[in-house]
Amino acid sequence: MEPDGLDRAILGELRRDGRASMSDVAARVNTSRANAYARVKRMTDAGVIRGFTVRTDAVQEGLHSTAYVSMQVAQADWQELRARIAAIPEVHHAALIGGDFDVLLLVRARDNRDLRRVVLEELQAIPSVRSTRTFLVYEELDTVE
Repeated sequence: MEPDGLDRAILGELRRDGRASMSDVAARVNTSRANAYARVKRMTDAGVIRGFTVRTDAVQEGLHSTAYVSMQVAQADWQELRARIAAIPEVHHAALIGGDFDVLLLVRARDNRDLRRVVLEELQAIPSVRSTRTFLVYEELDTVE
């Protein structure tokens, strides 16, 4: 399914506040509560909405070190690699990308020592990982309002 303008407006409101009542969402996008509810259900059933979650402040959560880690990998092993990456709790996002690197990870760790452990002992220990490059994050901008 391809979301239309109203669907996108509803998604925007839910991104801003996933706990908003359907009545509030409907009022903000100028539709009825029943229509907003039906559209959210349709988008959930279609897989457009994959779930609802909590966004946290990583530092307040105790994760004081954040980095993007790029990896060059043996792409033929992507399915196995994907499973191994998914099993590492410090990896908060992973993407198979095109360009100079094959995979880009967002890694959040307790501190730099823990980050080093994740990169050297967890990621580089995966046989299909050829090389990694770590980019420390100094400050993050929260782009979701």
